[in-house]
Amino acid sequence: MPLCVGTRASNLATAQAERVCSLLGDLGVETKIVFISTAGDEKTDVPLHEIGGQGVFVRALDDALEQGKIDMAVHSMKDIPAYRPSGLVTSAILARDSPCDYIVTDLDLDELKTIGTSSTRRTAQCRRNLPWAEIRPLRGNVNTRLSRLSSGEYDGIMLAEAGLERLSMTPDGHRLDPKTHVPSPNQGTIAVATRDDPDITDIMSGIDDPGTRIDTMLERQVMEMIGGGCFTPLGIYCKDRVMLAEVLSLEGDRSFRLERKVTDLEDAGRFGQEVRDKAGHLISEAYQRLGITHG
Repeated sequence: MPLCVGTRASNLATAQAERVCSLLGDLGVETKIVFISTAGDEKTDVPLHEIGGQGVFVRALDDALEQGKIDMAVHSMKDIPAYRPSGLVTSAILARDSPCDYIVTDLDLDELKTIGTSSTRRTAQCRRNLPWAEIRPLRGNVNTRLSRLSSGEYDGIMLAEAGLERLSMTPDGHRLDPKTHVPSPNQGTIAVATRDDPDITDIMSGIDDPGTRIDTMLERQVMEMIGGGCFTPLGIYCKDRVMLAEVLSLEGDRSFRLERKVTDLEDAGRFGQEVRDKAGHLISEAYQRLGITHG
């Protein structure tokens, strides 16, 4: 009997699930894809922070896992909230693709007048790094966003470069340096969630990438210690244990950043605590401005 692989139905989510199926197929594991609709897919006309953040893409898949409707759920790892339901585990983390943000445009950066994104992080970083451009809200799947760019609503739109790569798209534009536009924690990474069942987790270990797992789990440790999640302009990026974190004000006019090598999860926790101690006021301010309860 094939293993049921749950995913959202967007082209990008489907491509990610197909990659997992292909890797498992190389191990002789039979799979089939099951599409699950999420609140994040159904409500595309409001900013993510107004409907619960990136976690809205995950909850329906978690429910399907817990109910036994699927054997695994494929996610962009950056969508997975810090706190997970008991009994579910991230049993595979694939080798990381590009962590970079990408501005799709046929213009030079200094010619951009309008940029589309609904990410608070990308908005703040663009307001700081590209202050001449107006940032306008933009949600929807990759093709929807590209069509709105083609229609002339924006001069450029911001996407994760990894998503374009997974869809075999090579549009004109600019890759943004992750040292300057620090990406979301775990950006560029595909993760597979399953029940904590050795019959499944043992299989998934065959497609897990140890190096990516280390860097992304260190990022998540920092994220959990800092707090804020997708509601605040927060970038976290680790490569070969060198950690970089940045917290910005919503306008991008104030920020704090910290960079150093971390040795393990405990050290990453200390790193995150230092960022929180020195930038907690920016996180609290963002929550207050966005009208979100911050515990």
